[in-house]
Amino acid sequence: MQLTLYVPGLLLPDAIRADNVFDLNAPAFSLLLGRGERLELPPDWLASAFGLVSPVPAAALRKVGVGGTAAGEWICLDPVHLQVAREGISVADPARIDLTEEDAALLIDAVQPLFSGWGEISSTTPTRWEMRLSRPVALETRTLPQVVGQPVNPALPGGADGREWRQLLSEAQTVLHAHTLNQHRDALGKPTVNSLWPWGEGPLPDHIQANFNVVWSDDPVLAGLCAHAGMPCLAVPDRFQIASGRVLAGVDLLEQPARQLDVLAWRENLLKFEHNWLAPAIAAVKKGECRELRLIGTRVNEQPATVAFVLTRGALRRFWRRSQPLSTLA
Repeated sequence: MQLTLYVPGLLLPDAIRADNVFDLNAPAFSLLLGRGERLELPPDWLASAFGLVSPVPAAALRKVGVGGTAAGEWICLDPVHLQVAREGISVADPARIDLTEEDAALLIDAVQPLFSGWGEISSTTPTRWEMRLSRPVALETRTLPQVVGQPVNPALPGGADGREWRQLLSEAQTVLHAHTLNQHRDALGKPTVNSLWPWGEGPLPDHIQANFNVVWSDDPVLAGLCAHAGMPCLAVPDRFQIASGRVLAGVDLLEQPARQLDVLAWRENLLKFEHNWLAPAIAAVKKGECRELRLIGTRVNEQPATVAFVLTRGALRRFWRRSQPLSTLA
């Protein structure tokens, strides 16, 4: 077994200072930080791991990830809730928008006429909308995961078609604000769908490089990458388990607390990850059941960063290398 643990949100953002973790007792982490080899990776490592360059065509991949087809050009047009924050207008966590399929259909019908000159909107889930483009689009934007909890740049989307799309999105906000479904949600204290976020445009890639033969992930884009490469994407187990071959496990325990700067939840989930994944994985390396462990962590709140910590059985024998404190992740 060669295990790659991909953990968004592992690298501490500045707002979660190192002194917030100095007291955590996480011996497996400390051992890995001390004896593992640290490698700086490109921020878009996940794309490069499948032989792709950014931006990843998330919309088309999400379609094939649920068993659909995605001929032509696609773009994500996800429903979002823009909220007033201390730093300005920001994108709320999409997980808070609890739509039914009927809700999504009503809202899509309402905004579709605005975008009829660009394509047709459909959905893979009630909160994941995609548009099949009837003509090429030239936009510069950021992925939805990158902007959640962050101040919205009013110049986005940019690019040659950015001005027209900003106008369309402004008109969509007006339509959504007046929709009876949103008025009902607002009366119940539920977050409304008050805007759309375009991202992840492009056609399906011609070729995907399969560097893994087992993938555990709940990410819809990663599911699409696996489907397009002709390999299964399985649900993430609750904890580490032995498997054969090159295994990629996407564990998202830390991403949401890191985006929300929730120090207590981040600490709690870090210890949960240590207990359920990292400690038993290191034990498998010691026993020779796992040839190599790669822990790949990202920073999600500020300037993106991706770092790998690589551990082998030989590295574990380097007793002269002392365990390191968790503040090393800062």
